[in-house]
Amino acid sequence: MSDLLLVRHGETAWSANGRHTGRTDIPLTARGVEEAICLAPYFRDRRPALVLTSPLRRAVATAELAGLPGAGIDSDLYEWDYGGYEGITTAEIHRTTPDWSLWTHGVPPGDADHPGESAAQVGARADRVLARVAPVLRGDGGDVVLVAHGHFLRVLTARYLRLEPEYGRLFLLRTGTVSTLSTERGLPVIAGWNARS
Repeated sequence: MSDLLLVRHGETAWSANGRHTGRTDIPLTARGVEEAICLAPYFRDRRPALVLTSPLRRAVATAELAGLPGAGIDSDLYEWDYGGYEGITTAEIHRTTPDWSLWTHGVPPGDADHPGESAAQVGARADRVLARVAPVLRGDGGDVVLVAHGHFLRVLTARYLRLEPEYGRLFLLRTGTVSTLSTERGLPVIAGWNARS
């Protein structure tokens, strides 16, 4: 079986200062561009069977800069919709809700562009992505690369490992990194995490 490679996009201004960045479409910072370029050696000698990216430009740009041109766009790879917490930091949320956690409390509804999602809804999107790439992974024709976002990829990892979406909280994921999901004796495993070239 082939591997599933998860690429978190490079740094943005909001990821640098801890703002929840769901559907807001902001570009990479200069550092984020460098992080993405530094991933190119990792992919230089690889020939993935399939590359998919979130529609947001921070993911699309990361894929291109990392040497993964022509990636297919998959709207299920969007980041968690943070609803009313879009653009807000955890520290700001803790001023009114000291014990708040995305994983246990969720998010309040936002405006029409940011209605918000539950962990279960994000998990359902992750399940759809995993179902789409499963035939490619089983075919041993090459790896599958997903270029997306921190919280979404953490949920996808939990679902790959057959855990509930909330267990994504266990997988800290840095910007501009590659993480590898694989199998051992037919069981899903993490083969590498937060790798940089």
